[in-house]
This record gives sequence, C-alpha cells and structure tokens, in this order.
Amino acid sequence: MGRIRVGVVGVGNCFAGLAQGIEYYKRNKTQNLGLMHETIGGYSIEDIDFVSAFDVGENKVGKPLSEAIFSDPNYVKWVDTISCCNNTKVGESPILDGIGVYVASMIKPIKQTKKLEALEKEAVEEIERTETKILINYLPVGSQKATEFWANIALKTGCAFINCMPVFIASNKVWLRKFEEKGLPVVGDDIKGVIGATITHRTLAKLCLDRGAVIDRTYQINVGGNTDFANMLERERLESKKISKTEAVQSLIPKKRRLADKDIYIGPSDFIPFLGNTKLAFIRIEGRMFANVPFNMEVRLDVDDKANSGGIAVDAIRCAQLALDKGVSGNLTYASAYLMKHPLIQMGDEEARQNLDEWISELEK
Repeated sequence: MGRIRVGVVGVGNCFAGLAQGIEYYKRNKTQNLGLMHETIGGYSIEDIDFVSAFDVGENKVGKPLSEAIFSDPNYVKWVDTISCCNNTKVGESPILDGIGVYVASMIKPIKQTKKLEALEKEAVEEIERTETKILINYLPVGSQKATEFWANIALKTGCAFINCMPVFIASNKVWLRKFEEKGLPVVGDDIKGVIGATITHRTLAKLCLDRGAVIDRTYQINVGGNTDFANMLERERLESKKISKTEAVQSLIPKKRRLADKDIYIGPSDFIPFLGNTKLAFIRIEGRMFANVPFNMEVRLDVDDKANSGGIAVDAIRCAQLALDKGVSGNLTYASAYLMKHPLIQMGDEEARQNLDEWISELEK
C-alpha cells in the first residue's frame, strides 16, 4: 500500500472542492460524514496526493498548486491551507477548445507561445518525473479537443484516466479500446453529484416507475454562479452535456415508453453570478397513476456544486488505484455506472452500487 499519485487537468472550482475536502477530513479525523466509502482497496481519502497539475489560467500556471487552488475565479474557501500538494507546481496546458467566450475574461488565459508538440512533451516529462499514476480531467464543458489531448497523454504515460466532463471517452468504444490495449483503467463520463440534480431526478423517476406510474413529461433546469455555468451560456458547447444528463434519466424509462424529445428537457438554464458555487435545480415530473389519474411533482434543490463533485471524485480516484493495483484495465463498468452520468453501460443506481461494492470486495481479497 502506497500513496495515490494523482495529476489534475483544470485547477478550477471542482478541483478546489476536491482538494479542500480532503484537507477537511485530514483535520477532522473522527468526522466521516458525507463519505460514500470510508476506504476502498484499503485506501482512505487521506492517501490521495496531487503530484502534478495543469491549467491555462495566467494566475495559476507556474504557481504552487497549494496557492493556485485559492486563485480567482475559484470560490471554494472551506479551509485556509492544504497539504496534499505541497511541492506541486501548475504546468501549462494547451488551450485548444478549453476556454469559452463567456469565461475568457474570468479565467484570463495565459498567452500561449509554445507549440502543441512542446506542451505535449512538457506534460509527458512532468507526469513521468512526478510518477503520476492517475489523471483526473476537470476541463470545462465543451472541451472536446482538450479532453482528447489529455486522454492521449494518459495513454502515453501509463496513467489511469478519470473523465469528469461530458466528452465521451470511457463510453466511447474507440477510446475504450485504446485504454484496454494499454492495460489501463478508465472511469467516466461526466461526474454525478453526491446529492445532485441528476441523481435526484433519477431517483424520483425510478420511484414513479417502480410504483406503476407512467411519466408523460419532465424537465430539469439548473442555474448557478460559477465558471461552469458561465461557460454553458455558450450553447454550442452543450451538446454532449445535454446528451449525458438526458440519457441518465431516459435510461430508466422502458423503451416502449421512452419520452419524445419535446417531452423531456434536462440542462442548464442560466448563469446568476451572485450564486457562486450554489446550484439551484428545479425538477418537475408529470404523469399518470392508478386508473389513469394524473399527478405532478416539483422539487427545488439547493446545493453546493463542488461538494457534490468532490464526494464522488474521491471514490473514482480510489477505484482507479485499486484497478491499477490489481491489473484491471479498460472501462471500470460499475464505478462508471454508479459515479458518472454517461457510463458505457447504464444501470439503476441501487444495482450499480451493489455491483460496485461487490467488485471492490472481490478485488480486496
């Protein structure tokens, strides 16, 4: 049993919540509230170290990661300092399609003078120097080319890859075959929340279906105030995000009753700056029950978006490390199904959790 050596792509609010959350548990050793798994493969979340990092922000590149985590426009301030990345500096990532027009002024990207080949060489050298074993991708929605760049870096450097964003890597059979051929695990795509809008929507939809009701129409509208929501104002970046969130709910509905496109809407609605990392989700389900009698329900969810993400990421990281330890490669089916919105194989959440726990127990023997 050693340390879990993780590299992060995108030192934004999601990662700030992950790193600061780990620090919180280090300082509160008797407080395990909020953890889905206290240990996985013998690893606690205190065993996670962030040994490499990459970003495009002018105020982050070249800075110590422990400092960059608190740099604008990161809003997470749960602790004052962190210790899981004391000697790590933020390297330069290629911008490619990673910055949308609405967030360019908020992020202030570095003026990129290096060619893509040079940035690739530097990234490979840094990952190998730091002995990074897992890469976690926190790039913004719509970063197709940038995500593919880092997936290739993982393949070249022998790293497991955790794709928290809705660019389809783990659920894409072409990419999956590449990780299988390299003998590397991959988890993805598009991270769920601990108590997020999609998991709540899925749970309510399953409740209706399990009780014999029919769902006729449903929507989920999300608003927030961080760079994620500002980035999603650029609607052309949202195609994969909408597919991911919509399919997460549609997959629970029997094929013969699958909702028409006009009867289901799931996606972000707007950016409200003063909300910061608070995410508001508005969910409505309309349907019919016994004797064809109609019903409807509405839910308003108010939650910290980054606590939602961090609580899932700590499990994804430890599952990836357990797979590396045991020589398990390719898509981690049950981890992806339970922790991600758009896995290769969709499952009900109870089924996925049971299968994941059995998979962990089997590998721990």
